[in-house]
Order: sequence, then structure tokens, then C-alpha cells
Amino acid sequence: MADPSSYRPSPGQIPDSPGVYKFRDEHRRVIYVGKAKNLRQRVANYFQDLANLHPRTRTMVTTAASVEWTVVSTEVEALQLEYTWIKEFDPRFNVKYRDDKSYPYLAVTLNEEFPRVQVMRGAKKKGVRYFGPYGHAWAIRETVDLMLRVFPVRTCSAGVFKNAARTGRPCLLGYIDKCSAPCVGRVTPEEHRELAEDFCDFMAGRTGTYIRRLEKDMMQAAEEMEYERAARLRDDAEALKRAMEKSAVVLADATDADLIAVAEDELEAALQIFHVRGGRVRGQRGWVTDKVEAVDTSGLVEHALQQLYGEERGDAVPKEVLVPALPEDTEAVSQWLAERRGSQVSLRIPQRGDKKDLMATVQRNAQQALGLHKTKRASDLTTRSRALEEIAEALGLDTAPLRIECYDISHLQGDDVVASMVVFEDGLARKSEYRRFQIKGFEGQDDVRSMHEVIGRRFKRYLQEKERTGEWEEPQEPAPGATGSTPGVTGPVPAPVLTAASPADEIEPREDDGRPKRFAYPPQLVVVDGGQPQVAAAKRALDELGIDDIAVCGLAKRLEEVWLPDDDDPVVLPRSSEGLYLLQRVRDEAHRFAITYQRAKRAKRIRSSPLDDVAGLGETRKQALIKHFGSVKKLRQATIEEICEVPGIGRRTAESVAAALASTAPAAPAVNTATGEIMEEDDGGAS
Repeated sequence: MADPSSYRPSPGQIPDSPGVYKFRDEHRRVIYVGKAKNLRQRVANYFQDLANLHPRTRTMVTTAASVEWTVVSTEVEALQLEYTWIKEFDPRFNVKYRDDKSYPYLAVTLNEEFPRVQVMRGAKKKGVRYFGPYGHAWAIRETVDLMLRVFPVRTCSAGVFKNAARTGRPCLLGYIDKCSAPCVGRVTPEEHRELAEDFCDFMAGRTGTYIRRLEKDMMQAAEEMEYERAARLRDDAEALKRAMEKSAVVLADATDADLIAVAEDELEAALQIFHVRGGRVRGQRGWVTDKVEAVDTSGLVEHALQQLYGEERGDAVPKEVLVPALPEDTEAVSQWLAERRGSQVSLRIPQRGDKKDLMATVQRNAQQALGLHKTKRASDLTTRSRALEEIAEALGLDTAPLRIECYDISHLQGDDVVASMVVFEDGLARKSEYRRFQIKGFEGQDDVRSMHEVIGRRFKRYLQEKERTGEWEEPQEPAPGATGSTPGVTGPVPAPVLTAASPADEIEPREDDGRPKRFAYPPQLVVVDGGQPQVAAAKRALDELGIDDIAVCGLAKRLEEVWLPDDDDPVVLPRSSEGLYLLQRVRDEAHRFAITYQRAKRAKRIRSSPLDDVAGLGETRKQALIKHFGSVKKLRQATIEEICEVPGIGRRTAESVAAALASTAPAAPAVNTATGEIMEEDDGGAS
């Protein structure tokens, strides 16, 4: 625990202008980002008597080891920079809302020649128009099915579209008039795009125009005694009305607004958002967060606005945002939202009427979401805590292993030998920290030797990061008979890695940016997939690096026994043990990650071709060569002049191709062992 006075800046150092500040811990990781109208006043508040600070703020300032700041011109710039840094550094003491699920959107790919209507999840893409989010994908599909009667826009995948264009036959939707079949030329690209834009207009709330137009055409068809056409138009209008009925009118004045409500207690907060477009609820989202910083309702709202609209532009930011409490700096936040929308945005608390009633509904949803989350979380936290405590007790650890790393080796009969490293923090998988390795020190199958290499490589990187960030210094020349030591590291000190400060290195130092480094953080427990030999190899690798403060164990698959270094007998955890179950999950995840990587490497090797080694020869020209000659074997027999006949292949490239193929001896012919017949191999698929 650090003493804040040890890194407290003098008051004269801190400017009294707007800006953003960062607290870093002893590893130089950014742990908190904040903004201020007046940096001097705000930063000074963190260095008062610890007893006067909120418990969460007290934890943050005692975890931190330094503070730094950046001055900006306006409060709006400070708001934008704060959002950017929170997204970039992922500070552990900042409130970060996380979606409680991946919400589906109705998307129209206007960035394609023939726009497609589809269900999309995940990050938004440029040039795609989104509507939603919806609670369920089936709700989107029902809506789309109704609207395709009137707006027969393409919904098929690229593969189906290309196949239909090749065969000249549309898919089923084309035959039943739920697709205008641009794949076979029934409509021009311009006509199809107009359909897609009309579809978007209807989804955006401009519904009355299309229904009135259909009803007018229906009456005209009836007057002209075209009763079948009139009936079809009547059904089209009814379909659009049913699609509209799926989102009930909640605000009679056709308002475009987002309503945000917050339910909170001392530890957590749940946030609900209703997206209202054209007076109808078009989507709903829910977020839950831990209150890792001292923050009130207005602070939660400000963080929510940053994360909700930080990546949005134009109409994605509504004209009106209704909130339960205004942010501390309402004017700056409103100006920031207006810049993102391109026009004025009203940010206010609803006081009366339909909007206040709807806000009460959103608030009830937030309360329900928080209650449901706490019910699930209580069970999860209790189970994970018990599992970590059982592991600590069984392995004789001083504290629960909050960070566990597990390693596994994977290969196929000695080929494509790889290893995986998976990380669990607080009993949950931390997939962003996963790493994978290729075994480089030797060839062949030797799991023990592979494990020794991987553990050694991983923790060499850890020591390099410690040295680079200054967590331990290169020891001074010891007195005669004395031995050097390194805090946290015993035994022989590894050879120093050259840094920018080293005389032999003229490279400018790379500024530490606070981003998580690949191998910067040590685990409390290393788990290896295997028994005594693998555990001994991992322990030997740590000993050679002088690391003695990281526990090691192995989990053998056969009897699910836990092996410790230097112990002849395994530790046997009860089959019902939560600790054993957690170790099994960690081991199985490491095995899954390793075998996925190994299979990918093997598939890549099988698909490899001698043409892969030709510099500057891309996939398109490789395919053109194979298509022209039929196989790599026939290409190998071709002359340079014949290779030059392939479109896009110049003489220099042809010479490179011929040289590469000449240096690669063809594989020995296969022999049919039953008949003795030599099989001619056609390696056209090798590309």
C-alpha cells in the first residue's frame, strides 16, 4: 500500500485550467482517469487526510504510485479526452458499463452495391444503417418478414447471391415476391437501392407516407376494377400496420428521444435505456456496473452518456436525452452531444406528462435488472470465493490465487508443437490476456522440454518488463564475498536486458503509455496440464530465473490429481470440491485454446504451396496461375514464356515463380500398396 504523500505534487506544479488526470500504479498501469474544470482544485482533493476520503477513493490513491495530467482548452475537450483514455487504458477504478448481453440490431448494408437487410450483433460498421437494438432476434425477423411484402429488399448472403447470379435463378424469396431479385436483373441497382432507402425511411419512423400511398393506390385499383391488385395493396398496408403495432406508441408527439434510468446501491448500479423513435419504443438496452469509484447518480449518467454516444454520429444521437439526474457539467456534456449529432441536443429531466410516466417505466426496468443481477452475482461470487479459498488451503498458499495462469502443450505426432497460456482472474476467464506460443528450441515431441521452454520464455518477459519499468534495479557492484539480491527475486539475477538508458543502446526510450503489457503481471499460481514431470519442468524454469514467489501445480487428466513440486504424492481434492472444479475449468480452457491454435497451424501448413515463397505474389495471381495451368505440377513444367502468358504475370514475376518451383523438389509419388501401381499425384489443390 502506497502513501499518497510520497507522490503528491506540490500545489504550484498543478495548473488551474481544465484538463484530464491519470493515476498510475507501481507497474505504470493507468488505474484511474478523471477530468476537471480546475485541475489544481480537483487533484488536490485526492491528497487530503485518508480518513476523510470515500473508501473507494482511499483504495485508489493508496494503490496508485504517481499522478500526471494533461491540460486542454475547454471542458468539452476534457470530456472527449477522458472518454478516449478510459476506452484506451481500461482503468480498474473507473466505472465501466458492460452490456448484460449482446443485443441484435436490424441492419441495412447501404455500403454494398445491392444493400442487404439482416440481423447484426457486435461492433457497428461504417456505411451500415442500424435500427434497434431489439430484445430478441426473432422480433427482427418477424418485422422484416412483414415488411418484405412492400419493400422486397435482398436478405440473402453473399454466397447465395453470387450463386443465383451464376445460375440465373433467384432463391425462394424471389419466386414468392419477397425479394426483388436483383441477382438475376429483375431490378437495376438503382431501383434496388431506392427500395432499401424506403425501407430505412419506414424503420426511421416516417411511416404515414407509405401507408397513405398504399391506401391511395388501393382505392385507385378498385375504381379501375383491378381487384386482385387492390387486394394485394390492401394486404401490404395491413402488413405495414402490423409491423408498426409491434412497437406501441408511447409518446404521442412522434418524439425522437433516449430515456436513461439508473438503479443503484452502495456497490453496484444498473442502467436501462429506452430508444424512442417516432414516438415508438424501437429498442431497449441494459447495463450493469460495479461502483469501483466514488460516484453519484449524476456521475453514473455522465459515464453512461460517454459510453453510449462516444462512437456515434448523426441521427444515432437523438434530439432529446431524458435522464434521472443531470451531469455535473451539463453545458459541456450537451455541447459534446450536439457536436456528435451535428445539431442541438436537449439534455433534461422529465418533469410531467407522458415522458415522466415513461421514465417511471424505464426506472422499474432498471430496478428489476439490478435485482436480477444481484441474485445471480451473489451465487457466482460465493462459489468463486469458495473455490479460490479451497485451492489456497489445498496448496498451502498464504492468500487466495486471484490470478491463475495455466499452460498446455499440443501437437500432432510431434508436428506443429504449440503451447497455450490462459488467464483466470477472480475465478473468471480473462481472454484478453490469453497468449499462445510456438515451440522454437527443438523439433519433435517432448512435452516436458516444451513446458520448460514456454514457462522460461513467459517469465523472462515478465522480468524484462519489471526491469524496464524500474520495479527492480540492476544491483550495484557487490562487496567482496557479498551476493546481489533483487526485491521479489531470489537466486541468480538474470542478465540485464539493454534499455534506452544502457550505453550500448542509442534508441530513444519508448514512453510508458499505461497500456496493459503482454507479460507484465505475475500470477499467484501457475497450473500446468500434466503430472510430476511437467510440474518439475515448470518449477525448474522458474528457479533458473530466480523466481520463488509464484506457486506451481499440475493437474493430471487421468485421476484429476493435483501435483506439487518435490512432492512424491499428489494432493487429492474431493470430487465435489469447487476448487477442483475451477482447476478443471482452467485446465480445459488451456487445452481448448492450445488445440485450436495447433489445428489452425496444421491447416495452414497443409494448404501451403511452393508459390507462397514467391515475394510479391498475392493470392489473386496465385489462383490465376493454378487456374491457367491446372496444377502446381503442370506449372512447374512450364517455361518462363508460358508463365508470362497468364494475365497479370510479368517476366520478373515469372522468373521468380520458376525459380521457386525449381528449388522445391516435388513430393515422391504415392504407391498403391495393394497393386504396386504408382499413382500420379495432381497437386492442384496445394494452393
